[in-house]
Amino acid sequence: MKYQEEFYYKIDKTITTWMANNAIKYLRISLGIIFFWFGFLKFFHGVSSAEVIATKTIFVLTFGLIQPSVSIIILAAWETMIGLGLLFNRFLRETLFLLFLQMVGTITPLFFFPAETFKMFPFVPTLEGQYIIKNLILISAGLAIGATVRGGKIISEPQKNKN
Repeated sequence: MKYQEEFYYKIDKTITTWMANNAIKYLRISLGIIFFWFGFLKFFHGVSSAEVIATKTIFVLTFGLIQPSVSIIILAAWETMIGLGLLFNRFLRETLFLLFLQMVGTITPLFFFPAETFKMFPFVPTLEGQYIIKNLILISAGLAIGATVRGGKIISEPQKNKN
């Protein structure tokens, strides 16, 4: 029985150590793919599912100063830059700043357009509402990545108290 426990512990430690060493990298790359992909789609009129709600939101946020035909290109470039920054692990602080700023704008349709984002406010979101609410995980991923920009990392074992 002891051999099985030691074998299980060794396998478990190997797997959790690998996860700790690679989780942030894969999270950053995954988030980069999502932002690049969804941002790139916005360069093509009528292709992105989020185009209508995004341009309406930007129009309201800018008090009508930025027209939808312009705002969608700005948003496409913004999201694509976030994606590239994450994918290539460059300018992470600036990239994450753009990500968090963009996420603030992304959540506002829940408040500006509740009739379009909820079937029954506040418990039954529409497909658009679900699309927006899922951004909470993108924010959380950004926070986890941001926690490592100064060289921090996830550890697989608790630190021993040296006292």
